[in-house]
Amino acid sequence: MSFPRESISGTPKMSRHQNGEEYRNPTEVKKSQIVMPCHANHRQELSVGELLKWMDSTACLSGCVCVCVCVCFFRVGQVVNIKAKVNRAFNTSMEVGIVVSCEDLFSDTHWSVCRAVATFVSQRTTGGKVQLRPLVPCTQAEQVEHSLAAERRRMRLVHADIMKDLLANRAFQQGQSNCNGAEKAVPAERTRVESVELVLPTHANHQVNTFGGQIMAWMENVATIAASRLCNAHPTLQSIDMFHFRGPSHVGDRLVLKAIVNNAFKNSMEVGVCAEAYQGEEPLRHINSAFMTFEIRDQEGKPCTLPRIRPEPLEGMRRYQEAIARNKIRLDRKYIISCKQTEVPLSVPWDLSNQVYLSYNNVSALKMLAARNNWLLNSEKNKVSLYTLEQKQVLSFKVETEVDIPAERAFMLLSDLSKRVEWDPNYERCELILRVNDDDFLYRVVTPSITDQGGKVQDFILLASRRPPCDSGDPYVIALRSVTLPTHPPTEGYNRGEVLCAGFSILEVSKDISKISYFNQASPEVLPYISTDIAGLSSSFYGIFCTCNTFLQENRVDHTSTPQSQPPSSTLKRTQL
Repeated sequence: MSFPRESISGTPKMSRHQNGEEYRNPTEVKKSQIVMPCHANHRQELSVGELLKWMDSTACLSGCVCVCVCVCFFRVGQVVNIKAKVNRAFNTSMEVGIVVSCEDLFSDTHWSVCRAVATFVSQRTTGGKVQLRPLVPCTQAEQVEHSLAAERRRMRLVHADIMKDLLANRAFQQGQSNCNGAEKAVPAERTRVESVELVLPTHANHQVNTFGGQIMAWMENVATIAASRLCNAHPTLQSIDMFHFRGPSHVGDRLVLKAIVNNAFKNSMEVGVCAEAYQGEEPLRHINSAFMTFEIRDQEGKPCTLPRIRPEPLEGMRRYQEAIARNKIRLDRKYIISCKQTEVPLSVPWDLSNQVYLSYNNVSALKMLAARNNWLLNSEKNKVSLYTLEQKQVLSFKVETEVDIPAERAFMLLSDLSKRVEWDPNYERCELILRVNDDDFLYRVVTPSITDQGGKVQDFILLASRRPPCDSGDPYVIALRSVTLPTHPPTEGYNRGEVLCAGFSILEVSKDISKISYFNQASPEVLPYISTDIAGLSSSFYGIFCTCNTFLQENRVDHTSTPQSQPPSSTLKRTQL
C-alpha cells in the first residue's frame, strides 16, 4: 500500500499587524499534499472525494456545512495546498474559511483552485454544545471576514425560506419547463444509486465519530455514478451546495448512501444525495444530504448538451421542481457575484429568489471598499475630508468627518433615505417602493438634471441594506446599489442612472461622537457628472456634509416612536428572515 507523503503545518502564517509588528493567526492551519496515483481516478486526476477529505481535516484542525465548493482538478505529481482559519465564532458555532490552491513542482507555478466555507459546532463528550469564546480580529483583512461571516450566516439561515417562497410563486411555476414533453427523456429511476459502507476505526476520529470528509467522499462517489448513468459518460463535478450534517455517525455504523439525478438542464445536471446510518435492527437515521452539480465535457473541454430527465411521480416531481428553483438561485448568485464595475448594465434584477444574495453582495462590496488602505487625501476643510482611490479604471470617493451624535441615532436617521431630501440637494425626491424586511428597502430616487440647459432629470432604483455592528469595534453600515424592477422600468422624461457601490459607514468614537464615512464608486464615464450624481460628491461636498451635520443635530433626540414610513399595504411585502 502506498502511503501519501503528507505535511501538516500547524504554524500560523506570519503577517504584519497594523502597528507593523509580526502577527500570527492562532487558528490558521496549512496542509500540503502531493497527488499520488492512489489518489487519482482513471484520468490521472485527483479524486474529488480525496480533496473533500483533505479540506475537512484541515478545517477541523483550524476549528458543518460546506457552501458552494467549486471543484477544479489536479493531476498526479502536483501539490495541493489547503489553508483554513476561523473567520468568526458565534455562540455555539464557528465559521471556517478554506482556500485551496495548486502548485506544479516542475514549472514552479501556483494558481487558485477553490474556496469554501464550513460551519462547525463543538460538542462535549458528555453531551451539549460548547459555548465558544469570541474571536477578536487583529488585522484589517480579518475584520472584513469577521464581519462578512455574519452576512453569510444570515444567508444560510434563510435559504429554506427562499426556496419555499420561490416554489410558491405563481410566475415561477408557470415558467417551469414541461417535464413530460420529451420522448427521449431518461427516466430518473435509471439514475438511482444505493451503496452501503461500514464505518471502521480508520474512518473515525478520537471520539469514534465518522470523519465528515469521509462521509462527503462516499457521497461524492455515489453521486458521480448517478450522473454517469444519465449520459453514459464520465461527469465532471462543478459545485456542491450545502453539505448539511443532521446528525453524527459512529464506528460500527452501516451508512446507506443514496443518489439520484433530480433534474437535467442544457449543460448541467443536479444530483441529490443523502446518507443514512443504522446499527443492528435500529431504524435509519438521516445524517447528511447535499446537492451536486455535474457537467459532461468533450475533448476540447466544452460542455456537452445533456438529455432531459423524466421524473417519477409525486416525490420525483418534487425533486424535479426544487432542482429548478435551486438552479435559478445558483444562476442569480453567480450573476450577482460576477457583475463588474465596467460592465453595463450595472444593475442586477431583484426578485425574491436572489434578494438575500443581492443584499449580501451589497453589504460586502461596501465593507470591502471601506477596508482598502490606500485612500489618498484629496482635500480637507474644517475636519471634513475627501479621499479618492483609483483602482482598475474605477474611481472611488470617501467623505469623512466626526459628528456630535450617538452612532446608533445617526444610523437610524441616515438609513431612512426618504429623509435625505431634507439635507442633500442631489436628492429631489425619494419614494419607498418596497420594504423587503427590517433591514432591506427598495427606493426610487430622483436627482437633478446633469446639465443646466433643462436636460432630463435622473432617477435610480436603489436597494438599501442597513446593518448594525456585528461586534464591538465594527461600524454601522448602510449600503446602496442599483437594481432593476419589472414594476419600475425606465420612463420617458428620466435618464435611468446606475450606481454599483455607495453608502455610509458609521463608527462609534465615544458615547456621543460618531465618525461618519460616505463612499461611492463611479466609472470614469460618469465622473464629469459626479456633482449631480446620486453619490452627492462634488466640489461642494463640504457644504453637503455641513447640511447633513445640521440635520443630524436637529434630530439628535427621537421625539416620536413612529416607525420608518412605509408604502401603502397593497405594495408592501415582507419576507421572513
